[in-house]
Amino acid sequence: MREAGRLAAGALQAVRAAVKPGITTDELDQIAHQFIVKNGAKPTFLGYRGYPKTICASVNEEVVHGIPGRRVLKEGDIIGVDVGATWKGFVGDTAATFPVGDVPEESRRLIEVTRDSLQRAIAAARVGARLGDISWAVQSAAEDKGFSVVRDFVGHGVGRQMHEEPAVPNFGEAGTGMRLAAGLVIAIEPMVNAGTHHVRVLPDGWTVVTEDGRRSAHFEHTIAILDEGPLILTDPS
Repeated sequence: MREAGRLAAGALQAVRAAVKPGITTDELDQIAHQFIVKNGAKPTFLGYRGYPKTICASVNEEVVHGIPGRRVLKEGDIIGVDVGATWKGFVGDTAATFPVGDVPEESRRLIEVTRDSLQRAIAAARVGARLGDISWAVQSAAEDKGFSVVRDFVGHGVGRQMHEEPAVPNFGEAGTGMRLAAGLVIAIEPMVNAGTHHVRVLPDGWTVVTEDGRRSAHFEHTIAILDEGPLILTDPS
């Protein structure tokens, strides 16, 4: 799983290096696809429940599951990129939101707060803690800064399948939920909105957007909960 995570992280970093005004989301998809295949792995998302691409590319008000295509990125956009790699039957899953050139101050803060909420959640993922401790870490980090967390989509367990138990909500009460045991591997993925937490799915059946049209950011790491502390399997370093 460490190798699967490394490959997913490498694909995400390859995309990050290419994000700029004028590039299309489909070109970013091709970069991730080539990286994963070149390294002998399989793009986890491609064909998953009929999904047609290697990455999810969600721009501005798109929360998650945006399908890459002809859309051209513009100065001031933000783009959330989610990617998975399968290596020897195990999955690595990771995501990050990137600015496209100079972005508005609110968008910059949204990205920073979402990234911070993920780091706080990872710090809470320790043997003997509760699942709700992770959820509350995300929620409190976002809401304390005036943002909201999406309720309709959550993190998840990861292993031989991309989506396994348990579900890992980005909202909840500390001290509640299942006890975290050594060896559990989960994907923590805060989805934080500038406005309302309410979302809807577009007619393509995949793309999730904010109900009020304001922007959203998304970060994700696959982590292993170990006796010595949480290990980020999708750490690009």
